[in-house]
Amino acid sequence: MYKYKVNIEYDGSKYKGWQRLAGTEKTVQQKIETLLSRLLERKIEIHGSGRTDAGVHAYQQVAHFAINQQLDTDRFLSTINEMLPQDIVFTSIQEVPEDFHARLSVKSKQYVYKIWSSPIPSALRRKYFFHVSMPLNIPEMKRAADYLIGTHDFQSFTAVKAKNKSTVRTIFAIDIKSNNEELEIYYHGDGFLYKMVRIITGTLLEVGLGQMTPEEVLAILEKKERRFAGETVPGYGLYLYKVKYE
Repeated sequence: MYKYKVNIEYDGSKYKGWQRLAGTEKTVQQKIETLLSRLLERKIEIHGSGRTDAGVHAYQQVAHFAINQQLDTDRFLSTINEMLPQDIVFTSIQEVPEDFHARLSVKSKQYVYKIWSSPIPSALRRKYFFHVSMPLNIPEMKRAADYLIGTHDFQSFTAVKAKNKSTVRTIFAIDIKSNNEELEIYYHGDGFLYKMVRIITGTLLEVGLGQMTPEEVLAILEKKERRFAGETVPGYGLYLYKVKYE
C-alpha cells in the first residue's frame, strides 16, 4: 500500500466546509474524493488535517490517501488539476511513510483572518475580507492578543458544547499586520477549537473599536463562558494558512 500527502489550496466560498456531509456534495472533501475515485478507478477516501467551516478558505490544507499502486506524481498532479473545479487546486503531492497521518501527525497550525478596515467597502474584497467601517485601535488589539498567548482553557472562545472535550489549547503567537486598509491577524497554535479563531477575532475587534478593554479579554478568558466573548465573525474572512509537521 502506498500513502500520499497532498497540499490543497481552495476557495471555500461555494462550499459547506471541508468535511463531507450527508445529503450534499458541496463540501471540499466530497468533491475531491469523487474526482479521485473517478481518476484512480476505485473508491478513495482522503483524510484532512482538520475541518474548515462553511465559506472558509485554505492556502494549505493537507490531506492523505492510500492506494495499492504507485503513482507517477507529476502526471497525477497535472491530471487531477485538470479535473478539479477552478476553486480547488492540488499544489503538491508526495509519497510519505506508512505512519504519516494528515491530522494525527500535525504539530501546529496557522490561520489568518483578513479585515478590510475602511469607511468605504471594497467590491473586489467583499467575499474574502470582513469589512469594518470604523477606525481600529491596533496597539490596543495587540495588547489584548498578548493575554491569549500561551496554554489556556479557551472555553470562552469556542462554540464547542461537548462537556467531555478538552478546551485547553496553546497559542504560540498572534501577529496583527496592517497594510493601509488591509488588516491581517495571524494565529499560530498547536490546534484550534470549533470557531475559536473567529470568536477571538470578533473579541479583538471589539477591543479595537473601543467597546472592550484589553484587560477585559483576560477576564473573559478566566470566566470560561462563551457568552462573555465577542461576536463570531463570518467564515469568509478566514484562511487555513499553514499546517506544520515534524
